[in-house]
Amino acid sequence: MPEIRRAGQRFHTVGDGVQTWHSFSYGAHYDPDQIGFGPVMAINTEHVEPGGGYDVHDHADVEIVTWVLEGVLRHEDSTGQSGDIRPGSAQRLSAGTGVRHSERNGSADEPLVFVQMMLRSDHDGPPEYAQTEVEQAPGVLVPTVTVHAPAELLAVRLEAGQRVAVPPSPRSLVIVTGGAVEVAGERLDLGDEARFTGAAGYELAADVPASALVWQLGR
Repeated sequence: MPEIRRAGQRFHTVGDGVQTWHSFSYGAHYDPDQIGFGPVMAINTEHVEPGGGYDVHDHADVEIVTWVLEGVLRHEDSTGQSGDIRPGSAQRLSAGTGVRHSERNGSADEPLVFVQMMLRSDHDGPPEYAQTEVEQAPGVLVPTVTVHAPAELLAVRLEAGQRVAVPPSPRSLVIVTGGAVEVAGERLDLGDEARFTGAAGYELAADVPASALVWQLGR
């Protein structure tokens, strides 16, 4: 059976124009039982008001993967990359020996919601940037960006009544990004997670339109 972590159990940070829900210990939030899952160190769901966001800050030795759920994310970094990220695009920033970046709401009147995930990185060189347009057909697990870590991020969108099989993996983590899904007999709502260890494979099913991100972890 998976470990189920409900949205209401996530740590919550309120800032100036930003609210964040953290799956793992992050910033001022520390729980020795919630410091990561395999190489995944952080899953942060960010809600950013128009004009708000994060000014330039530093990272090193991590893979940063960003998936926009709603609105437009304006990104700039020290690799020279800049632009707007919208739903349907997956972004990966490999911090390597060090990178500086900023992330702000690119709209003056619409809210921004995105999921940002961080993993321990195998990349020890200069920072790298990648962005992939992800075509999602309903009921199909779709690969997103590749990362320098023993991990693969899949995205799935389900119509009501659909189900999809998730292949076996040493570890697997599901986070619901829209609607609700059933996993191993448990109903997961928006922001809920299921974490599998030694999974022999499992199914995601939906009785309402739903979406989720799935990390397949380990080689």
